Amino acid sequence: MSASVLTPAPAHSQPPSCDDAFCTPGITPGVVLGASCNDTRHYVFGTTSWGRLVFCGSPRRYEPRYFRSPPMVGVKAENSFCRGHENSVAQGFDGQFLICQALDGLPLWRRGDN
Repeated sequence: MSASVLTPAPAHSQPPSCDDAFCTPGITPGVVLGASCNDTRHYVFGTTSWGRLVFCGSPRRYEPRYFRSPPMVGVKAENSFCRGHENSVAQGFDGQFLICQALDGLPLWRRGDN
C-alpha cells in the first residue's frame, strides 16, 4: 500500500487572469459618488447603487472621496507592461491601486497613490 503524496503548486505559478471589474476582489458595493472614503491605496474601487464604478482618491491632498473611475481592466501586476491601457486603472494582486502610465515611453502599471 503506497501513501499519497501532496505536491504544492510551484512558487512561480501565476494567479488567475482577471481583465475587468467583474472579477476584481474587494470592490465595495453601494458607494455614493462624492462621499468621503478612507483608503486611497488599497481596495479603492466601489460601485454605486446604479452600477457606476468609482474609486477613492484624494485630489491635491484634500480629504479622500469617491470619483468616477477611469476604465478599469481588472487585476494586474505592479510594474508589468500595459501598452494599450494608458490612463486606465487596475488593482494589484495585493489590492494596491494601479494606473497605466507611460514614463520615458515605457507604459507600466504603477502605483496610483503617488
